[in-house]
Amino acid sequence: MRNEDISKIRKPLMVIAVILVMYVLNILSIIFIPLTFGLFFALLFTPALRWLKNRGVPLFIGIVFVFSVIVGVIFTGFKVVEITSIELRSVDKEFVHKIDEKLNELVKPIIKIMGIETKEGERELMALLNNERVIANLFSNVGSGLTFAKDFITTMLLSLFFMILFLAGSVKLKNVLEILVFKEKELSVDTFHQIEKGVFTFVSVKVFVSLLTGIVVGVTCYFFDVSFPTFWGLITFLLNFVQLIGSVFLVIVLSFFAFIELNATGSLLFFILIIVGVQLLIGSVIEPVLLGKSFSINTITILVMLSIWGVVWGIPGLVLSIPITAMLKIILEKTPNTKGFARLMS
Repeated sequence: MRNEDISKIRKPLMVIAVILVMYVLNILSIIFIPLTFGLFFALLFTPALRWLKNRGVPLFIGIVFVFSVIVGVIFTGFKVVEITSIELRSVDKEFVHKIDEKLNELVKPIIKIMGIETKEGERELMALLNNERVIANLFSNVGSGLTFAKDFITTMLLSLFFMILFLAGSVKLKNVLEILVFKEKELSVDTFHQIEKGVFTFVSVKVFVSLLTGIVVGVTCYFFDVSFPTFWGLITFLLNFVQLIGSVFLVIVLSFFAFIELNATGSLLFFILIIVGVQLLIGSVIEPVLLGKSFSINTITILVMLSIWGVVWGIPGLVLSIPITAMLKIILEKTPNTKGFARLMS
Protein backbone atom coordinates (compact mmCIF):
# COMPACT_ATOMS: atom_id res chain seq x y z
CA MET A 1 0.00 0.00 0.00
CA ARG A 2 1.39 3.41 -0.98
CA ASN A 3 2.05 6.19 1.55
CA GLU A 4 -0.62 8.32 -0.14
CA ASP A 5 -3.24 5.60 0.41
CA ILE A 6 -2.17 5.19 4.03
CA SER A 7 -2.46 8.94 4.68
CA LYS A 8 -5.98 8.96 3.19
CA ILE A 9 -7.32 6.33 5.56
CA ARG A 10 -5.33 7.46 8.61
CA LYS A 11 -7.68 10.29 9.61
CA PRO A 12 -10.91 8.23 9.33
CA LEU A 13 -9.23 5.47 11.34
CA MET A 14 -8.21 8.00 14.01
CA VAL A 15 -11.80 9.26 14.26
CA ILE A 16 -13.10 5.68 14.61
CA ALA A 17 -10.42 4.95 17.23
CA VAL A 18 -11.36 8.03 19.27
CA ILE A 19 -15.06 7.08 19.18
CA LEU A 20 -14.24 3.52 20.29
CA VAL A 21 -12.04 4.80 23.12
CA MET A 22 -14.81 7.12 24.34
CA TYR A 23 -17.28 4.22 24.16
CA VAL A 24 -15.00 1.97 26.23
CA LEU A 25 -14.39 4.79 28.75
CA ASN A 26 -18.16 5.19 29.12
CA ILE A 27 -18.88 1.46 29.47
CA LEU A 28 -16.04 0.93 31.97
CA SER A 29 -16.53 4.25 33.78
CA ILE A 30 -16.73 2.47 37.16
CA ILE A 31 -13.00 1.73 36.75
CA PHE A 32 -11.71 4.62 34.64
CA ILE A 33 -13.28 7.45 36.69
CA PRO A 34 -11.58 6.50 39.99
CA LEU A 35 -8.41 5.58 38.05
CA THR A 36 -8.29 9.11 36.61
CA PHE A 37 -9.06 10.74 39.96
CA GLY A 38 -6.38 8.57 41.58
CA LEU A 39 -3.88 9.62 38.90
CA PHE A 40 -4.54 13.32 39.41
CA PHE A 41 -4.41 13.01 43.22
CA ALA A 42 -1.07 11.21 42.86
CA LEU A 43 0.27 13.88 40.49
CA LEU A 44 -0.81 16.52 42.98
CA PHE A 45 1.16 14.95 45.84
CA THR A 46 4.14 13.61 43.88
CA PRO A 47 6.21 16.84 44.27
CA ALA A 48 5.79 16.64 48.07
CA LEU A 49 6.90 12.98 48.06
CA ARG A 50 9.89 13.84 45.88
CA TRP A 51 10.85 16.67 48.27
CA LEU A 52 10.65 14.31 51.25
CA LYS A 53 12.62 11.61 49.40
CA ASN A 54 15.43 14.07 48.62
CA ARG A 55 15.73 14.66 52.36
CA GLY A 56 16.06 10.99 53.13
CA VAL A 57 12.47 10.31 54.20
CA PRO A 58 11.37 6.73 53.30
CA LEU A 59 8.57 6.34 50.72
CA PHE A 60 6.24 4.68 53.25
CA ILE A 61 6.55 7.66 55.63
CA GLY A 62 5.90 10.01 52.71
CA ILE A 63 2.70 8.18 51.79
CA VAL A 64 1.59 8.28 55.44
CA PHE A 65 2.23 12.05 55.37
CA VAL A 66 0.08 12.39 52.24
CA PHE A 67 -2.73 10.47 53.94
CA SER A 68 -2.39 12.71 56.99
CA VAL A 69 -2.88 15.77 54.76
CA ILE A 70 -5.96 14.18 53.14
CA VAL A 71 -7.41 13.26 56.55
CA GLY A 72 -6.73 16.82 57.75
CA VAL A 73 -8.58 18.27 54.76
CA ILE A 74 -11.53 15.91 55.34
CA PHE A 75 -11.59 16.76 59.06
CA THR A 76 -11.60 20.49 58.25
CA GLY A 77 -14.46 19.87 55.82
CA PHE A 78 -16.45 18.07 58.52
CA LYS A 79 -15.87 20.98 60.90
CA VAL A 80 -17.18 23.44 58.31
CA VAL A 81 -20.22 21.19 57.75
CA GLU A 82 -20.74 21.06 61.53
CA ILE A 83 -20.74 24.86 61.74
CA THR A 84 -23.15 24.96 58.81
CA SER A 85 -25.48 22.41 60.42
CA ILE A 86 -25.65 24.55 63.57
CA GLU A 87 -26.72 27.44 61.36
CA LEU A 88 -29.38 25.30 59.65
CA ARG A 89 -30.74 24.01 62.98
CA SER A 90 -31.37 27.58 64.12
CA VAL A 91 -34.32 27.93 61.73
CA ASP A 92 -37.28 29.62 63.43
CA LYS A 93 -40.98 29.01 62.84
CA GLU A 94 -41.39 32.29 60.99
CA PHE A 95 -38.89 31.22 58.32
CA VAL A 96 -40.61 27.84 57.93
CA HIS A 97 -43.94 29.64 57.56
CA LYS A 98 -42.44 31.89 54.85
CA ILE A 99 -41.21 28.86 52.94
CA ASP A 100 -44.63 27.20 53.22
CA GLU A 101 -46.44 30.29 51.94
CA LYS A 102 -44.07 30.87 49.03
CA LEU A 103 -44.08 27.21 48.00
CA ASN A 104 -47.87 27.12 47.99
CA GLU A 105 -47.91 30.23 45.80
CA LEU A 106 -45.49 28.60 43.35
CA VAL A 107 -47.37 25.28 43.35
CA LYS A 108 -50.81 26.78 42.53
CA PRO A 109 -50.25 27.10 38.76
CA ILE A 110 -48.51 23.69 38.68
CA ILE A 111 -51.46 21.78 40.16
CA LYS A 112 -53.81 23.59 37.81
CA ILE A 113 -51.77 22.47 34.81
CA MET A 114 -51.61 18.90 36.16
CA GLY A 115 -55.36 18.91 36.89
CA ILE A 116 -54.92 18.12 40.60
CA GLU A 117 -57.84 19.14 42.82
CA THR A 118 -57.33 20.15 46.45
CA LYS A 119 -59.46 18.62 49.15
CA GLU A 120 -61.20 20.70 51.79
CA GLY A 121 -58.62 22.26 54.10
CA GLU A 122 -55.71 20.86 52.06
CA ARG A 123 -52.92 23.21 50.96
CA GLU A 124 -51.70 23.21 47.38
CA LEU A 125 -48.25 21.80 48.26
CA MET A 126 -49.73 18.81 50.12
CA ALA A 127 -52.15 18.17 47.25
CA LEU A 128 -49.16 18.00 44.90
CA LEU A 129 -47.13 15.73 47.21
CA ASN A 130 -50.11 13.41 47.75
CA ASN A 131 -50.59 12.89 44.03
CA GLU A 132 -49.75 9.34 42.89
CA ARG A 133 -47.61 10.43 39.95
CA VAL A 134 -45.58 12.82 42.11
CA ILE A 135 -45.12 10.19 44.84
CA ALA A 136 -43.82 7.68 42.27
CA ASN A 137 -41.34 10.25 40.95
CA LEU A 138 -40.22 11.19 44.48
CA PHE A 139 -39.49 7.57 45.35
CA SER A 140 -37.64 7.19 42.07
CA ASN A 141 -35.52 10.26 42.81
CA VAL A 142 -34.79 9.07 46.37
CA GLY A 143 -33.57 5.77 44.92
CA SER A 144 -31.41 7.64 42.42
CA GLY A 145 -29.99 9.78 45.23
CA LEU A 146 -29.06 6.69 47.28
CA THR A 147 -27.43 5.12 44.21
CA PHE A 148 -25.47 8.34 43.60
CA ALA A 149 -24.27 8.39 47.24
CA LYS A 150 -23.16 4.75 47.00
CA ASP A 151 -21.37 5.38 43.68
CA PHE A 152 -19.69 8.48 45.13
CA ILE A 153 -18.31 6.58 48.15
CA THR A 154 -17.17 3.70 45.92
CA THR A 155 -15.45 6.13 43.54
CA MET A 156 -13.61 7.91 46.36
CA LEU A 157 -12.40 4.65 47.93
CA LEU A 158 -11.21 3.31 44.57
CA SER A 159 -9.56 6.66 43.82
CA LEU A 160 -7.57 6.44 47.07
CA PHE A 161 -6.57 2.87 46.20
CA PHE A 162 -5.32 3.90 42.74
CA MET A 163 -3.59 6.94 44.24
CA ILE A 164 -1.61 4.64 46.56
CA LEU A 165 -0.60 2.49 43.58
CA PHE A 166 0.65 5.51 41.67
CA LEU A 167 2.43 7.06 44.67
CA ALA A 168 4.05 3.74 45.58
CA GLY A 169 5.43 3.46 42.04
CA SER A 170 3.43 0.37 41.08
CA VAL A 171 2.32 2.25 37.98
CA LYS A 172 4.62 4.97 36.61
CA LEU A 173 3.16 7.49 34.17
CA LYS A 174 6.66 8.29 32.86
CA ASN A 175 7.14 4.67 31.79
CA VAL A 176 3.65 4.52 30.25
CA LEU A 177 4.38 7.65 28.19
CA GLU A 178 7.75 6.24 27.11
CA ILE A 179 6.32 2.87 26.02
CA LEU A 180 3.06 3.99 24.39
CA VAL A 181 3.70 7.53 23.10
CA PHE A 182 7.24 8.92 22.83
CA LYS A 183 9.67 5.95 22.81
CA GLU A 184 12.22 8.34 24.37
CA LYS A 185 13.01 8.50 28.08
CA GLU A 186 14.03 12.18 28.26
CA LEU A 187 10.95 13.36 26.38
CA SER A 188 8.69 11.20 28.57
CA VAL A 189 10.24 12.58 31.77
CA ASP A 190 9.93 16.18 30.53
CA THR A 191 6.28 15.63 29.56
CA PHE A 192 5.55 13.99 32.92
CA HIS A 193 6.94 16.98 34.81
CA GLN A 194 4.87 19.39 32.69
CA ILE A 195 1.71 17.36 33.36
CA GLU A 196 2.55 17.25 37.07
CA LYS A 197 3.01 21.04 37.14
CA GLY A 198 -0.20 21.54 35.15
CA VAL A 199 -2.30 19.45 37.57
CA PHE A 200 -0.89 21.33 40.58
CA THR A 201 -1.61 24.67 38.88
CA PHE A 202 -5.17 23.65 37.99
CA VAL A 203 -5.99 22.48 41.53
CA SER A 204 -4.40 25.59 43.08
CA VAL A 205 -6.33 27.95 40.78
CA LYS A 206 -9.59 26.00 41.20
CA VAL A 207 -9.37 25.98 45.00
CA PHE A 208 -8.53 29.70 45.07
CA VAL A 209 -11.33 30.64 42.65
CA SER A 210 -13.88 28.40 44.42
CA LEU A 211 -12.92 29.78 47.83
CA LEU A 212 -13.13 33.37 46.56
CA THR A 213 -16.55 32.72 44.98
CA GLY A 214 -17.84 31.03 48.14
CA ILE A 215 -16.71 33.90 50.36
CA VAL A 216 -18.25 36.56 48.10
CA VAL A 217 -21.57 34.67 47.82
CA GLY A 218 -21.67 34.05 51.60
CA VAL A 219 -20.96 37.73 52.37
CA THR A 220 -23.60 38.82 49.84
CA CYS A 221 -26.18 36.56 51.50
CA TYR A 222 -25.24 38.02 54.89
CA PHE A 223 -25.69 41.65 53.78
CA PHE A 224 -29.01 40.90 52.06
CA ASP A 225 -30.27 39.00 55.13
CA VAL A 226 -30.65 35.76 53.17
CA SER A 227 -30.61 32.95 55.73
CA PHE A 228 -27.68 30.51 56.09
CA PRO A 229 -24.84 32.56 54.53
CA THR A 230 -22.22 30.03 55.72
CA PHE A 231 -24.18 27.19 54.15
CA TRP A 232 -24.50 29.01 50.82
CA GLY A 233 -20.79 29.87 50.87
CA LEU A 234 -19.91 26.18 51.40
CA ILE A 235 -22.30 25.00 48.67
CA THR A 236 -20.86 27.60 46.28
CA PHE A 237 -17.31 26.40 47.01
CA LEU A 238 -18.24 22.77 46.28
CA LEU A 239 -20.41 23.40 43.21
CA ASN A 240 -17.72 25.56 41.64
CA PHE A 241 -15.67 22.40 41.00
CA VAL A 242 -18.42 21.16 38.67
CA GLN A 243 -17.65 23.12 35.53
CA LEU A 244 -20.48 25.13 33.95
CA ILE A 245 -23.44 23.25 35.49
CA GLY A 246 -22.47 23.94 39.11
CA SER A 247 -22.68 27.73 38.76
CA VAL A 248 -26.00 27.60 36.89
CA PHE A 249 -27.53 25.25 39.48
CA LEU A 250 -26.35 27.47 42.34
CA VAL A 251 -27.84 30.64 40.82
CA ILE A 252 -31.21 28.92 40.30
CA VAL A 253 -31.44 27.42 43.81
CA LEU A 254 -30.12 30.51 45.60
CA SER A 255 -32.47 32.77 43.63
CA PHE A 256 -35.39 30.60 44.74
CA PHE A 257 -34.45 30.88 48.43
CA ALA A 258 -33.87 34.62 48.04
CA PHE A 259 -37.34 34.88 46.50
CA ILE A 260 -38.75 33.35 49.71
CA GLU A 261 -37.07 35.90 51.98
CA LEU A 262 -36.69 39.10 49.97
CA ASN A 263 -40.13 40.58 49.55
CA ALA A 264 -38.97 43.78 47.89
CA THR A 265 -38.74 43.20 44.14
CA GLY A 266 -35.82 45.62 43.78
CA SER A 267 -33.78 43.90 46.51
CA LEU A 268 -34.42 40.47 45.01
CA LEU A 269 -33.43 41.61 41.53
CA PHE A 270 -30.31 43.36 42.82
CA PHE A 271 -29.32 40.24 44.81
CA ILE A 272 -29.71 37.96 41.77
CA LEU A 273 -27.73 40.39 39.59
CA ILE A 274 -24.87 40.39 42.11
CA ILE A 275 -24.81 36.57 42.34
CA VAL A 276 -24.86 36.20 38.55
CA GLY A 277 -22.25 38.96 38.19
CA VAL A 278 -19.94 37.26 40.68
CA GLN A 279 -20.22 33.94 38.84
CA LEU A 280 -19.55 35.61 35.48
CA LEU A 281 -16.66 37.76 36.72
CA ILE A 282 -14.83 35.03 38.62
CA GLY A 283 -15.82 32.03 36.48
CA SER A 284 -15.64 33.68 33.04
CA VAL A 285 -12.86 36.25 33.52
CA ILE A 286 -10.57 35.62 36.51
CA GLU A 287 -10.42 31.81 36.29
CA PRO A 288 -9.82 31.62 32.50
CA VAL A 289 -7.09 34.28 32.80
CA LEU A 290 -5.32 32.38 35.59
CA LEU A 291 -5.65 29.02 33.81
CA GLY A 292 -4.94 30.48 30.39
CA LYS A 293 -1.50 31.68 31.45
CA SER A 294 -0.58 28.09 32.27
CA PHE A 295 -2.42 26.05 29.62
CA SER A 296 -3.29 28.46 26.77
CA ILE A 297 -6.49 26.61 25.91
CA ASN A 298 -9.15 28.55 24.00
CA THR A 299 -12.77 28.81 25.12
CA ILE A 300 -14.18 26.76 22.23
CA THR A 301 -11.90 23.83 23.10
CA ILE A 302 -12.96 24.03 26.76
CA LEU A 303 -16.66 24.03 25.85
CA VAL A 304 -16.25 21.13 23.41
CA MET A 305 -14.29 19.06 25.94
CA LEU A 306 -16.82 19.88 28.67
CA SER A 307 -19.57 18.55 26.41
CA ILE A 308 -17.66 15.40 25.47
CA TRP A 309 -16.58 14.46 29.00
CA GLY A 310 -19.96 15.43 30.40
CA VAL A 311 -21.62 12.94 28.03
CA VAL A 312 -19.01 10.23 28.67
CA TRP A 313 -18.70 10.47 32.47
CA GLY A 314 -21.44 12.84 33.66
CA ILE A 315 -20.59 15.06 36.66
CA PRO A 316 -17.14 13.45 37.24
CA GLY A 317 -16.42 14.20 33.57
CA LEU A 318 -17.26 17.87 34.09
CA VAL A 319 -14.92 18.01 37.09
CA LEU A 320 -12.06 16.29 35.24
CA SER A 321 -12.56 17.81 31.77
CA ILE A 322 -10.11 20.72 32.05
CA PRO A 323 -7.18 18.81 33.62
CA ILE A 324 -7.66 15.98 31.09
CA THR A 325 -7.69 18.54 28.26
CA ALA A 326 -4.56 20.23 29.62
CA MET A 327 -2.76 16.87 29.89
CA LEU A 328 -3.81 15.93 26.35
CA LYS A 329 -2.58 19.26 24.98
CA ILE A 330 0.82 18.86 26.67
CA ILE A 331 1.23 15.40 25.10
CA LEU A 332 0.12 16.61 21.65
CA GLU A 333 2.64 19.47 21.75
CA LYS A 334 5.53 17.03 22.16
CA THR A 335 5.20 15.14 18.86
CA PRO A 336 5.59 16.70 15.39
CA ASN A 337 2.58 14.87 13.91
CA THR A 338 0.17 16.24 16.53
CA LYS A 339 1.50 19.76 17.12
CA GLY A 340 -1.16 21.11 14.77
CA PHE A 341 -3.93 19.78 17.02
CA ALA A 342 -2.26 21.41 20.03
CA ARG A 343 -2.15 24.75 18.17
CA LEU A 344 -5.86 24.41 17.37
CA MET A 345 -6.57 23.92 21.07
CA SER A 346 -4.68 27.15 21.81
